[in-house]
Amino acid sequence: MKNIFDSHAHYNDEQFDIDRDSLLASLPEAGIVGIINCGTDVASSAASLEMAEKYPFVYAACGYHPESALEFTDDNLTEIEKMLSHGKCVAVGEIGLEYHYDFVPKDVQIAVFEKHLQLAVKHDMPVIVHDREAHADTMALLKKYKPKGVLHCYSGSAEMAKEVLKLGMYIGLGGAVTFKNAVKPVEVAEMIPLDRLLLETDCPYMAPVPMRGKRNNSAYIEFVAEKIASVRGISAQELLDITADNTRKLFDIK
Repeated sequence: MKNIFDSHAHYNDEQFDIDRDSLLASLPEAGIVGIINCGTDVASSAASLEMAEKYPFVYAACGYHPESALEFTDDNLTEIEKMLSHGKCVAVGEIGLEYHYDFVPKDVQIAVFEKHLQLAVKHDMPVIVHDREAHADTMALLKKYKPKGVLHCYSGSAEMAKEVLKLGMYIGLGGAVTFKNAVKPVEVAEMIPLDRLLLETDCPYMAPVPMRGKRNNSAYIEFVAEKIASVRGISAQELLDITADNTRKLFDIK
């Protein structure tokens, strides 16, 4: 397959320390035309920018993941804001709310999320939003600030997806749509307008069936595309072409 655009990856993760450069260098031969590598704090955001400078097909998103919110300071926000002016920074992210794990108090997460949303609106940049078991609070903040962007690794209902679409935002789907118990992701994959869908890995996590349990990478998106294409009645290549165009459009990638 070709024209694969991975809208959400973490190639700075330590799981890639043993072969990061050789793996990234091999991906264009596997049909990968673009990757958005997402930061989770200042250090990983800076690493994403370095990666984007090294590889023409890699772009960066800069921001604080909710699990890093306790470390966050206003000085960090200033550093992130400076990164947004980099030519290969295309989004504020990965930001949002994580209520599955009780690592960070909800009020702290919400405060950090709001500051990033304000930053994104100020600079007219899209956001890449993490929402895990925090649907009500996530939607309340998105409705308040109305940013452009994507809910990545979407785990909400089809009804909630309709609300996301009303805001003009995109839905990101990845390996979870291939899992045996994937009811909601498949329902969303069936109903979402194709021009509002992005494909992603969230690598090294969330590897799709038949690679589940292995370290994920962008080449495995073909399994996600095959699953979604099968429920939509189109070819996997057609889906890859559409979602690559969607990713370029959302993140203003020429």
